[in-house]
Amino acid sequence: MAVYTEVPDEALGAFLAEYEIGDLLSYKGIAEGVENTNFFLHTTTGNFILTLYEKRVAEADLPFFLGLMEHLASRGLACPQPIRTRAGTALGRLCGRPAVIVSFLDGVSVRRPGVRHCRALGSALAGLHAAGADFALRRPNALSVEAWRPLFSAAEAEADRVAPNLAERTRRDLAGLEEAWPRGLPGGVIHADLFTDNVFFIGERVSGLIDFYFACTDAFAYDLAICLNAWCFEADGSFNRTKGQAMIAAYEALRPLEPAEVEALPVLCRGAALRFMLTRLVDWLNVPPGALVKPKDPLEYDRKLAFHRRVHAAAEYGWSR
Repeated sequence: MAVYTEVPDEALGAFLAEYEIGDLLSYKGIAEGVENTNFFLHTTTGNFILTLYEKRVAEADLPFFLGLMEHLASRGLACPQPIRTRAGTALGRLCGRPAVIVSFLDGVSVRRPGVRHCRALGSALAGLHAAGADFALRRPNALSVEAWRPLFSAAEAEADRVAPNLAERTRRDLAGLEEAWPRGLPGGVIHADLFTDNVFFIGERVSGLIDFYFACTDAFAYDLAICLNAWCFEADGSFNRTKGQAMIAAYEALRPLEPAEVEALPVLCRGAALRFMLTRLVDWLNVPPGALVKPKDPLEYDRKLAFHRRVHAAAEYGWSR
């Protein structure tokens, strides 16, 4: 979440008039994240989130994202619900951008998750995968292994300005992962971006999952690999195997991993780290002038890649059976 597009009061008022959400009392931009323009809306009927879609989000993909959120909620998963206009449409346009209003979820994200948070996240991830099993639409992962070389090409010339020898490290990782990337693993709907700021807790209970705008059809174990990267590393760059074990065990309590998924987990974790390093690197080098946005540090994932290069078995992430 971020603010790339400033919205004049008059334009916002005209847009909100299409909805039955009461009178606007206040609104403010949300600076966290890097993908879309987001505003917190407070009205006489409650709180909402307004999103204007920017950058990597293709307008043609929006029916998938919005339909998925409605589908998951109908299966009991706590996630934002698109608010429809008086005419019954979920998607509108504001300041030349596709835009949607979604419901607000209670809870807070945790910056430093503990073992219990990781365990709760593992259960929630398996629940998401189960809830999406009968979702009819499909969307290929636009940021899977085939997309990484074009991303690197966009940043390669300036990569060493961010960190010494980053370009050469990335070349080696990219070549190895392109050769070793697993195919044919069990899959379906995945979130593909379930970082700590996209999960809300009340106490140690998951109260909601948000930001489904990278959701796609891909391997379930890749989604787990993304979460291991995002939740189980400490501030000093070390991997916390206890957290990994809690997450994997909770996931497997609802959906046991198949042998091929277990074998592929080290490659999937390394690939997930490279994917986020590359997108962060491109964003780091291309922040629009004047944008209210905080680009995320690509070197966090460069450090995680250093760990993954040494891993050869899923047990090193905490898997055991």
